[in-house]
Amino acid sequence: MDYREKLKKIRGVILDVDGVLAESRLLVTEEGLLLRTMQSKDGYALKVTVRAGVHVGIITGGTNPGVRIRLEKLGVQHIYMGAEDKLPYFEELLQLWQIDAKEVLYMGDDIADIPVLQRVGLKACPADAAADVKAIVDYISPYRGGNGAVRDVLEQLLKLQSKWPYNSD
Repeated sequence: MDYREKLKKIRGVILDVDGVLAESRLLVTEEGLLLRTMQSKDGYALKVTVRAGVHVGIITGGTNPGVRIRLEKLGVQHIYMGAEDKLPYFEELLQLWQIDAKEVLYMGDDIADIPVLQRVGLKACPADAAADVKAIVDYISPYRGGNGAVRDVLEQLLKLQSKWPYNSD
């Protein structure tokens, strides 16, 4: 089945942070703080997705409080940080949202994301994801993590579901 057909059935989106919403590169300060960059266009697409009534969740191994603040400002309510094993949080979101795993799009970029990717209806990753992830996904964005990959997949999702705020067609 073409990934676009799967996008039409998606009711929930779950994203990783490092390597997906943020570049996989980290700037480490002398004090040991880890700084990330995030793409504002990805943020806009997240905000529009939340407003469109699509469930949005974040499951990340990272624990940066600035990331949580940024995501909350975009309207994301379900943020799980410090997740070494992502499956329990994935299961919790399915229960909370009362949806089937086949109705979920998950975008991840590395080995820790594979167990969740194997369960969802639409598996996606950025262009610079690990080879093992690329081998199992339905859709590889032409954009790198932290550089528009999230905007790419969310805009496609919302356009196919007639929920994108602007239709240029």
